[in-house]
Amino acid sequence: MCLLKSEKRGADGRIPDRSLGRDASSSAAEPTGYSGGSYDTSLLVKYERHVARHLWFGEERGPKKELKVVGHGLKLTSRVLLALLQQVESWVSRSGLSSLQRTSLNKIDTNLVFAFVERWHLETSLFHMSFGEMSITLDDFSCLLHLPIRGVFWSPQDVTEEIVVELVVDYLGVSQGEAQSHVHSCRGSHYKLEWLYDLFIHHRAASSWAYATRAYLLMLVGSTIFADKTFTLVETRYLLLFTDLDRRPGCSWGAAALVTLYRYLGDASMFSCKQLGGYPTLLQCWIHEYFTTVGKRGENWKPADNCGLPRAMRWSYRQGVLKVDDLRPILDELTPADVIWRPFEDHRA
Repeated sequence: MCLLKSEKRGADGRIPDRSLGRDASSSAAEPTGYSGGSYDTSLLVKYERHVARHLWFGEERGPKKELKVVGHGLKLTSRVLLALLQQVESWVSRSGLSSLQRTSLNKIDTNLVFAFVERWHLETSLFHMSFGEMSITLDDFSCLLHLPIRGVFWSPQDVTEEIVVELVVDYLGVSQGEAQSHVHSCRGSHYKLEWLYDLFIHHRAASSWAYATRAYLLMLVGSTIFADKTFTLVETRYLLLFTDLDRRPGCSWGAAALVTLYRYLGDASMFSCKQLGGYPTLLQCWIHEYFTTVGKRGENWKPADNCGLPRAMRWSYRQGVLKVDDLRPILDELTPADVIWRPFEDHRA
């Protein structure tokens, strides 16, 4: 079953005698379920609000038919170019996150990403393709980003504004007054990415290596695997992951990042959502690996030539000419023969 399959439409381009309300599922013509979707709604319980259901009736998200998505690749590249001194680099390496310093695409193919988001289902954490279902897995995270997928899975708890201020003072070396002022300006449990970068520069100049490293790591995850829909902030609770820089590494970053991406894909699959959070580089590189005939991409090196680098570094952005409208029928026509089912067999070693 293809959720985006076309049906005979009226002169205005819409399917006649249908509505987007719940009554449509109980009409004589459609006794159960949803036209263009599952007739058993016990699993896809949120399908009524899914973007695919609205597309079936010719209703787009907006004039540009797309979500807002931001990749921090260009900014992150300019920041990473600043050489990390050994005192900082050793802690970044110990954290298990050093590969994230160089995996981000400079630009995102938004049309390609949006076409796949339309096929994601929150309840199953799967892309619904015409030939079956697929998903992004821990193995993909491990090969594309070289993030640890074994170890402790720890999701930091939400923190109060008072705790947010204490964390800034204790672990980022900021005065009480500046901490309170910054937290107030963020209107919640967040820090600004630009502010963290400024702290990193300040503490690096002052040889305050622990403070500089925490600011850098928080900025790094806030620009990649834990990027949110504000595109400018990172949640304070992630600072709790970097309080003890000397502890033995053991956090399953891949698992935490996968959960975060699933959550944002689920949000973005709803018609009312206007932004896609998470790490779009990961999604786009995943598409490039599995669907070689879909979208336009640049290639930095062939898999046989790689020197142990994260597989995401293989790909670079190339501007395509296909819009979301063009990509929808292309995805509809894909068959299992169009998929590279095991793209990383030559990479794991």
